[in-house]
Amino acid sequence: MHTLADILAILLAFLLTAVLFVHYRGRVRLKFLRQVTDHSTFTAPYNALVYLFSKVPTRPFLPPSEFPDLAPLNEAWATVREEGLRLAREEKVRVATGDNDLGFHTFFKRGWTRFYLRWYGTTPPSALRECPRTVEILNRVPNVKGAMFALLPPHAKLGRHRDPFAGSLRYHLGLATPNSPDCWIEVDGQRASWRDGEVLIFDETFVHEVKNETDEHRLILLCDVERPLRGPMSRVNRWMMNRVMGATVTQNEEGEKVGAINRAFGPLYRLSGYGKRLKAQDRRLYYTLKYTTLALVAAAVVAAITAPYLSL
Repeated sequence: MHTLADILAILLAFLLTAVLFVHYRGRVRLKFLRQVTDHSTFTAPYNALVYLFSKVPTRPFLPPSEFPDLAPLNEAWATVREEGLRLAREEKVRVATGDNDLGFHTFFKRGWTRFYLRWYGTTPPSALRECPRTVEILNRVPNVKGAMFALLPPHAKLGRHRDPFAGSLRYHLGLATPNSPDCWIEVDGQRASWRDGEVLIFDETFVHEVKNETDEHRLILLCDVERPLRGPMSRVNRWMMNRVMGATVTQNEEGEKVGAINRAFGPLYRLSGYGKRLKAQDRRLYYTLKYTTLALVAAAVVAAITAPYLSL
């Protein structure tokens, strides 16, 4: 019979193995200290299981031919483009209405903007009103769990990062792009560029970055596509998408639904402003408090996992 110490050792070994695997996966990685505090570190144990049970190769880019269910979306790109361009002209592809978009809040600082069409079980009323044809097309593609118009202005960039959730793959459909190699995305060191009417599918949990080095805007349809998984992991992943990712829904307009995670994010983000001011005044104290807090959070997580065994 395993003791509590044995169970703790097994859990910590699994956590460390998963984190190291995520960090060294692929050819390009984040700096070690950044990886330690990156959100992909905290989701590493789950993501490692997803990679293990993935039906598709775990490589940076995947050919669209491996996803025949997406054909209705690919074929209707001109219709999607028409509605997207109208929204862009009306300046409705825009930043968040507040501190309520945890997944993409850092992008807004670089000029990137979005308009949600679907997000893990929720279709915003504004999407139904503004983009009825695109929403209808998306409804014919159930394995698209999230969808939005995403606009990147001229000479903007998104720095190197990993997305935290491996249960989906990222789909980009070029709508109105510079059609130039100077507007590009690089995933694990492999570079590709957008073309009108063409599709890119990639694993966003690899380190990737984006640059638009042209004088034109780049408008795409960005989707999260359910990653095909083997066995019971497929059901586990659907539960994660419904319960966890579903809590990250946010709004295009005031009054639309905001999920629990994004409601909590606002106060936490405002609190982080105090941390930034402390960092500017006393870096040593800032990092002492930061890593102490992370250690306490890690200890709390381990305690929560092992609590049921304390009564044995």
